[in-house]
Amino acid sequence: MDDGGAGPWDFIPLLCMIILLFIGIAAIYASHSYYGGKQWYAQIIWAILGLLIYFATAKIDYAFWYNNAHWVYYISVILLILLWSPMGERRFGALRWIRVFGILIQPSEPAKLGFLIMLGAMMARTEITTFLNSIKNLAKFFLVFCIPSVLVFLQPDLGSSLTFPVMFFSMLYISNLSKKFFACIFACALVLLATVAFDICSYRNFLDKKHLSDEMAAEKYENRSIFPMKDYQRDRIISFIFPKSVDPNGIGISWNLRQSLIAVGTGGLRGKGFNSGTQAKLGYLPKSVASSDFIFSVIAEERGFAGALIVMLSYILIIWSGLRTANCARDRFGTYLCVGISMLFLLHICINIGMTIGLMPITGIPLPFLSYGGSFLLICCFLQGIIQSIHRYQNNFT
Repeated sequence: MDDGGAGPWDFIPLLCMIILLFIGIAAIYASHSYYGGKQWYAQIIWAILGLLIYFATAKIDYAFWYNNAHWVYYISVILLILLWSPMGERRFGALRWIRVFGILIQPSEPAKLGFLIMLGAMMARTEITTFLNSIKNLAKFFLVFCIPSVLVFLQPDLGSSLTFPVMFFSMLYISNLSKKFFACIFACALVLLATVAFDICSYRNFLDKKHLSDEMAAEKYENRSIFPMKDYQRDRIISFIFPKSVDPNGIGISWNLRQSLIAVGTGGLRGKGFNSGTQAKLGYLPKSVASSDFIFSVIAEERGFAGALIVMLSYILIIWSGLRTANCARDRFGTYLCVGISMLFLLHICINIGMTIGLMPITGIPLPFLSYGGSFLLICCFLQGIIQSIHRYQNNFT
């Protein structure tokens, strides 16, 4: 598509993306080198495809997504529904992948893209004033929010389902809705948090009365609880709040976190050197998570605080560029998209790094441009390509 009239490129986020991709590929190689793993080969291919998608998306005027938002949303929802078809593939007890022409796709990732574009387009077409005057429109927004978020939660994928309310309310926050609306939402969030806390306490009492460990209680409590959580999700929360009571020896559910803390702590200022880490290579940090959810631990061990700081600064610049572009966008659609995308990245970064250093419960949320996985990497490049398009076409009012 012709990009005539487009402005200059914003090279800051592009440079940061490339730096992160190189660091991620090197960390994936190091985490599996002892086993002779080939995931880093696949990650190189995904990175090349991701950059091609990034440049192609950046050259398209983002008005294209405004005009075709409903189709993007419908396709993303259909992909989620296909999980419960013969194409769905269950792994580690979760139904999160579909196989298309021999390739595994995680539909929760394109669902984030479809939701962002659809909600941004709907909000841009709607005059939002007070809460009461906009109640019908808010009901439509909420429906668009509920469909993908519920389908993702049912997989179950608690981590990915948490990203949808963050995108939803961050985009609503920059609209003209009254503060009373957000006060009501905050009150509802407190009620939900209290309900989760009550459920967790009930689960812990159940374990104590039955004299069960977290492994022995698998699926025994979730069948009697009305709160839609899996027992392993409850175990993760309890292991974060009361690690000694659930796994006093550190060899059960808190094993990954303890090994991650060792990896981060022993990295020091400059790290142990490329391919010289031990936690992932020797299997203390399991290979099933070392290259994905805990990739930051591998980087911190081998590159030390200096390498971790480069990663953090790269993320800060990417998010800053996204919010700066939101402020300069030519229309509300561009602003909503930039804010929603930036908050999505910020959530992934905070939760993933937070869980590797023990500040957040383990939820299985990957780290943008670093964690192994094609679906997530391609969607990250796609989303950043949209922000680049908004930056380039910010003065194009045709």
